[in-house]
Amino acid sequence: MKPQVIQRTLILSTMVALSLPLAQLLSQTVAKDVNPIHGVYLPPDIQWQEGPPSLPSGAKIAVLEGDMTKAGPFTVRLLVPNGYHVPAHTHPAIEHLTVISGSVKLATGDHLDRAAAHTLPAGSFAVMPTGMKHAAWFEGETIIQTHGVGPWGINYLNPADDPRTAKK
Repeated sequence: MKPQVIQRTLILSTMVALSLPLAQLLSQTVAKDVNPIHGVYLPPDIQWQEGPPSLPSGAKIAVLEGDMTKAGPFTVRLLVPNGYHVPAHTHPAIEHLTVISGSVKLATGDHLDRAAAHTLPAGSFAVMPTGMKHAAWFEGETIIQTHGVGPWGINYLNPADDPRTAKK
């Protein structure tokens, strides 16, 4: 056999040998982890409700998947007005954030000032690991989508910023 034919044969046989166990692994993982609930959400079908008591007033929320307070995956959208602000806080689990429309100023780490914030325009994505300090300001009416695995919540760094305990 020619060296090129041998090389191609070795490459193909290696690819096949590696792909079979990978395909079996993926099929087992998918079969075990697939959620039997299927959902398609077109923008006019999304049901907005008043935001949760854990957020400053003015936000609206749409739960697309799961229950943030229970174990398992969740996906929610937040609709906030121009100038909305979520004070410095952390979460007990990872946060994945996608900016659908509008713009977010996201400050992270120990110095949560607006001047040091990242500007996230529509289409941006951010990940904050468990316990990461961050704060957000919104420019223009903004829709963000957050997903993760519950149980999930919000813990304000300054207890006075927590709308659940703020004096009315």
